[in-house]
Amino acid sequence: MIRDAASERQVQAAHPQASSWIAANAGSGKTRVLTERVARLLLSGVQPQHILCLTYTKAAAAEMQNRLFRLLGEWAMKPDADLRAALIQLGEAGALPAEDLARARRLFARALETPGGLRIQTIHSFCATLLRRFPLEAGVAPAFQELDDRAAHLIRSEILEDMADRTDKGLVAELAQVFSGDDFATLAQEISAQRAAFAKPLSESALRDLFGLAEEETEASLLARVFLGDEASLFSRIVPLLRAGKTTDQATADTLAAIDLSSPDLGTLAALEALFIYGADTKQPNCAKTGRLPTKDCRPMLGADLDRLHDLMRRVESARPQRLALRAAEKTALMQRFAARFLPLYERAKAARGRLDFDDLIQRAKALLTDRALAAWVLFRLDGGIDHILVDEAQDTAPDQWRIIELLTSEFTAGEGARPGARTLFVVGDKKQSIYSFQGADVAAFDRKQSDFQADFRAADLPFQTLEMEYSFRSSQAVLRLVDETFGSRFPEALGAHMHHIAHKDTMPGRVDLWPLIEPTKVEADTEWENPVDLVAETHHTARLAQQIAQQIGDMIAAGTSIPVDVREDPRGHRAVRAGDFLILVQRRSTLFSEIIRACKKAQLPIAGADRLKLGAELAVKDLTALLRFLATPEDDLSLAAVLRSPLFGWTEDELHRLAQPRRGFLWEALRNDLAQPETVAVLKDLRDQADFLRPYELLGRMLTRHDGRRRLITRLGQEAEDGIDELLNRAIAYETAEVPSLTGFLIWLDTGEIEVKRQMDSAGDRIRVMTVHGAKGLEAPIVILPDTTDREPRERDEVLRLADGTAAWKTPADDSPALIAEAREARRKRLAQEGLRLLYVALTRARCWLIIAGAGDVKTERKTGPKDPLDWAWYAHVQGGMRAVGAVAGIGGSLRYQTGDWPQPAPLSDIHSAEPVPQHALPDWASALLPPVEEPARTLSPSDLGGAKALPGEGMDVEAAKTRGTALHQLLEHLPQVPPDQRPALAERLGPLTQQALPEVLDLLAAPALAHVFAPGGLAEVPVSAVVAGVQMMGTIDRLIVTDDSILVVDFKSNRVVPATVAEVPEGILRQLGAYEAALAQIWPDRRIDLAILWTRTANLMPVPCNIVRAALQRAAIP
Repeated sequence: MIRDAASERQVQAAHPQASSWIAANAGSGKTRVLTERVARLLLSGVQPQHILCLTYTKAAAAEMQNRLFRLLGEWAMKPDADLRAALIQLGEAGALPAEDLARARRLFARALETPGGLRIQTIHSFCATLLRRFPLEAGVAPAFQELDDRAAHLIRSEILEDMADRTDKGLVAELAQVFSGDDFATLAQEISAQRAAFAKPLSESALRDLFGLAEEETEASLLARVFLGDEASLFSRIVPLLRAGKTTDQATADTLAAIDLSSPDLGTLAALEALFIYGADTKQPNCAKTGRLPTKDCRPMLGADLDRLHDLMRRVESARPQRLALRAAEKTALMQRFAARFLPLYERAKAARGRLDFDDLIQRAKALLTDRALAAWVLFRLDGGIDHILVDEAQDTAPDQWRIIELLTSEFTAGEGARPGARTLFVVGDKKQSIYSFQGADVAAFDRKQSDFQADFRAADLPFQTLEMEYSFRSSQAVLRLVDETFGSRFPEALGAHMHHIAHKDTMPGRVDLWPLIEPTKVEADTEWENPVDLVAETHHTARLAQQIAQQIGDMIAAGTSIPVDVREDPRGHRAVRAGDFLILVQRRSTLFSEIIRACKKAQLPIAGADRLKLGAELAVKDLTALLRFLATPEDDLSLAAVLRSPLFGWTEDELHRLAQPRRGFLWEALRNDLAQPETVAVLKDLRDQADFLRPYELLGRMLTRHDGRRRLITRLGQEAEDGIDELLNRAIAYETAEVPSLTGFLIWLDTGEIEVKRQMDSAGDRIRVMTVHGAKGLEAPIVILPDTTDREPRERDEVLRLADGTAAWKTPADDSPALIAEAREARRKRLAQEGLRLLYVALTRARCWLIIAGAGDVKTERKTGPKDPLDWAWYAHVQGGMRAVGAVAGIGGSLRYQTGDWPQPAPLSDIHSAEPVPQHALPDWASALLPPVEEPARTLSPSDLGGAKALPGEGMDVEAAKTRGTALHQLLEHLPQVPPDQRPALAERLGPLTQQALPEVLDLLAAPALAHVFAPGGLAEVPVSAVVAGVQMMGTIDRLIVTDDSILVVDFKSNRVVPATVAEVPEGILRQLGAYEAALAQIWPDRRIDLAILWTRTANLMPVPCNIVRAALQRAAIP
């Protein structure tokens, strides 16, 4: 079986004997490569316990393990011939005798019987396993437990409360004076997450040096330079004079009169700055307003005091940098003092509970492995050592995690100390998909670590290959071309210098639609007091976009719109669209996110709901917790009323009003005496009788199961309510495990800290998925909609700011920051903007065949404030530029569409997916009337399908081999002209091994002077063209198109071995193909001359072909 270039590259990457560093594009099949590499390692005789595969998420680890077991299980059941073919396709060479096949069949059982299972886990799971095996050496509690985010929040809150109430009242009071956030817990969380930056507290002198403050510079010395003692009398003289001036002067007088100069401080200085100094966004940023203040008419009245005022203004201007530095240094010193007090308390609290957080797992494992002698013994005891390490999603690996990998592989290259046999490292990642900087990921480390590992392995004379996987097995050509043109080489720092994708499914139709932007609307304030405060008006632009998306999806499903699919899914190559085909991605869970879900539910579309849910905000959870509150306190009338109105009992407002209005006591007493609701009373009485004896989990289970509460909630609230119910039950179990179970204690435990639950959206069934791009990493869908593409200000919530040297400083306001803080803020802004572009790349590459981009709101090409940096442009603007670059066709209202291939026609009505049977109704008379004939859409043909010979006699090459060679030549001629000559061999190598044989021939063509105009910059390669010719829709791809103001040159590449000497000898099929191109282009550019030529690659001969000859050939074609 012949492998194509994409599969050949995967086989090369999975080679078990060489260490590999793989840069893999989105959809390039890296999970398959990882799985096949592990399988080939097992085939080569490696023991399963000597393989360690590190993934980024538990879901990825489970997916890879499932794939591996599925593959090994298939091998165990295949006949000899099929198994031999599968192993050869995998990359195994040789005759593969019967004993090799038998060994392959035994791998499934071997993997299942491995003690502890295959080591496919996250790096945190690996570190936890390591520490549990060696607690004494690591200095941790033998039975430690991982600390989740909520438990960590509770511990930090307890520490802060104790500090504020008892141990550190003064320190907390100082913090409160300068902290602008809502809760100290957020600051404590940031400090604990960046504890390494606080490991060595800064001395006062180091802090002053950091902010450029002289040793003698203090607040008093600064104020003494600005305030010379006569300012109060100066103000008293000029204020009455300014009041007689213009409006500006009067406002200045009011401000000066309000400033107290009896005891000036830095706040006084800041107030004068606001009055005397231009802002940062003006033509003279942070300069004194000596030319503007006071106004020209008022200046003569001030006399000599005018110079005194301007001198003061200049002193205020010159003091500003020192004031900002002093204020920032004071805040940072305060944060450092707080961290020095808080962090030891936090560590002791975790140790007392036998808990380690995720950062502890990494740090303790790193410390354990840093001692070489101890690490060698630890790894040997860890099932005999690790010989092969595989790292997935390497672009999101944090520096400390890289250090652990370095320590694990240090013995691989230790020369004489290395163990016998091949020991390999396999790393796969994609810098363009690094979107988790908030979890410590460092995209710059990807290249640094590649260089480090490559140098180490090659210094030890060990094989180390670097490969790029540019083929996408997921997306259509239309999607990938848009991606390439949207980013290109404009953002090398953000995405890497190389941006090139090749569609493996190059014949699969693809479509990209850019909907017209919905302009922002100014909605008047809602004066109806009974409306919810967070309700968005239906005329608001976000609500209108949500309604448009829901309507479009509903129309597509109802009309049976067809989408292309693999023939293994449907032999026709297409099927009707279903709700589960839609994936809607947003940047964050904003108002638009909620509106889309609301609009889809209102349109009665099957939707999976939000990808993350806040447990306390779920209606089902609110109903169940209200029930628990009533059971804990029967006098809680509000909770009982909420329970009665909930789906658990289904009371109406009138029923509740009838019960509640005439009562004099508690609502529960009235209900017990009400003979009209015996079933409700029986259920609540049963639960009340058990409340003192059952744990919270058992009480919930009794309501949900015995009293049918689960069915009632799901029937009323929908299937997504089940996630909240199940998570509440899980939390009840977690509470009972960690605390002494009580109903009141469980309710307090629930209320302390917000609980967020991540839902698994990859198994959402046949329902629309709405989620963030971060949550969609690793997922895909036939149709992806990106509605959240307008301007979004980058998040600036973090209080802790890392400076260039790694020091932790306390962030100051943007307009009140010294140069050191301003530079750090700008560097972070740039990093966030670059990550935003990478997030857009991830979003675009989730689509298989159809990508829809929409937007509502402002789209600016530059921010109103800050640098005019294209990094800050809205996603909509980036994609719009990419659509124009690919030659998208303009539609109504400013929409754009780019399409490749033959998009399938709508499916017949019998193929339309419906979740419910269509009800039968009597039809009116007009429904049975005959309709006028419908004009059939034009049939679609490729210019290469017009018949006629494509080659002269004597070619003598196998058809499949000739096709493979021609494809390789076309790929090289498409991509190599775009790069400098010295980079072409390297690019050809990345395109796959099949192109290597054709490379010399292509390099000769590109170097030929006679062909320089063909491959000159500005020429277009692989240009899709579509037009109706003789009643038939012709869709093809022109190899090379050179467009000028008055002419069009079409060049068709032909790799035939037998080259005709004249145009008369050119095969008929080639002439017909050129005729179709000429006819199509004549419709697109009717006012330009069209020239046609064939480039015979074997002889480097550019053969002009007259138009009249190809027109005659096209006439001879039997067009159906």
